Amino acid sequence: MAITVGSTTPTTGLLTSMGVGSGLDVATLVDKLVAAKKAPQQNQITNQAALANTQLSGLGQVSAALSALQSAMASITDGSAFNARTVTAADTDVLGATASGTPVSGSYKIDVTQLATALKASSGAFADSSAKVGTGTLSLTVDGKSMSLDLTDANNSLAQVRDAINKASDNPGVSATIVTGTDGAHLVLSGTRTGAANGFVVSSSGGDGGLAALDYDAAAGSGNALTVITAAQDAKYSIDDVAGHSAGNSVSGAIDGLTLNLVASGQTTLTVANDPGKGSSALSNLVNTYNSFVGIYQNLTKYDATSGTAGAMIGDATINGINSTLSRLVGGVANGTSLAALGISLQVDGTLKLDNDKLTQAMSDGGKLASQLFGGDTGLAAQLNGQLDQWVGTNGTLAGRTSSISQQLSALKDQQATLDSRMADLTARYQAQFTALDTLMSKLNSTSSYLQQQFDALNNINKK
Repeated sequence: MAITVGSTTPTTGLLTSMGVGSGLDVATLVDKLVAAKKAPQQNQITNQAALANTQLSGLGQVSAALSALQSAMASITDGSAFNARTVTAADTDVLGATASGTPVSGSYKIDVTQLATALKASSGAFADSSAKVGTGTLSLTVDGKSMSLDLTDANNSLAQVRDAINKASDNPGVSATIVTGTDGAHLVLSGTRTGAANGFVVSSSGGDGGLAALDYDAAAGSGNALTVITAAQDAKYSIDDVAGHSAGNSVSGAIDGLTLNLVASGQTTLTVANDPGKGSSALSNLVNTYNSFVGIYQNLTKYDATSGTAGAMIGDATINGINSTLSRLVGGVANGTSLAALGISLQVDGTLKLDNDKLTQAMSDGGKLASQLFGGDTGLAAQLNGQLDQWVGTNGTLAGRTSSISQQLSALKDQQATLDSRMADLTARYQAQFTALDTLMSKLNSTSSYLQQQFDALNNINKK
């Protein structure tokens, strides 16, 4: 920004500069000065933020991989993967069955002689749904629980009685509908639960006696006004010639660990067998999920000597510790056995390798060996889950690291805001200073022009 004076020759002794006026490019000059001042601190903030974000991403990948491993352990931990059974009925038109626990393998002869049904009964014919039934008190009872309806001429039509039954808050288990035929409208009452004990009783008292048209009590034997469409009865069956009965067609407890679903009368054979497929699938998923974690770990901690590039988490003690602990656990012994006994071996590169033939053979014992390895307080499942909880739990190690890095990024954001504010102030100060200098130089150039005119005038006089 120096002001230059030309040669001593009067005609060239002007203050010169580039451009119009003073010639100072104030904006560019200020930008470069501020950029030079800002660069060291900006580079530091940028580099620290980049490193923190890279580590945050790496921790996120590791956390997701460990959470997936934790999920893969679920059916292994509760033992359901190794206790699975296949339940097969020879004739599904007669019987269906599901495992509700851990049934013993075997075969059972099932004879279904009667299905459970709910009581269904119909009144005699009325002219239509608006016909008056009668006045008084109508009571409905199911298995000792009752409700009573007080009916008057204002609310005793067939439709109103139906609605009163269905809407009653203390309804013990009876639904009502109207079926209209050629002879007129019938009030049809149905029990909502099957079984002999859930048959309903309808009784009436007081009023004009018309409600007696709805009376019914199976125990009375005669004198019932309702006509039975379907009687209330229990299901009857036998298992290997041992008789049984049930209020419903879904029978639990008749065979340990099984729920029988009776479909129709008839005979069939029910077979329960070990299902090694679920256990094998769970272990295969565990191997794949573990290897996924190893792949992520290796990518985050690798070093490429050719390019000189390093993974985001290389040398990170936390990540290295997690990998070391997992490797030790899956390659070790628990409850006197190991994954190798199931055909799962730890490789030199840190991954697990599954031998499917050996796993199939190991699982042929009904999952006993696998249950021994993973089960109990000292089993592999407890060991792995204990570590995983420490790492990926709400207050786990990775959550703590993530929180710390997030706080660091927040602090860097504040530093960036402070730096930007300082540079804005510096920019304003430089702009003011150089604008003043620009103005001064413009004035000096004006003075130079005036002096040049005076020199020219003197030269002209001397020439004369």
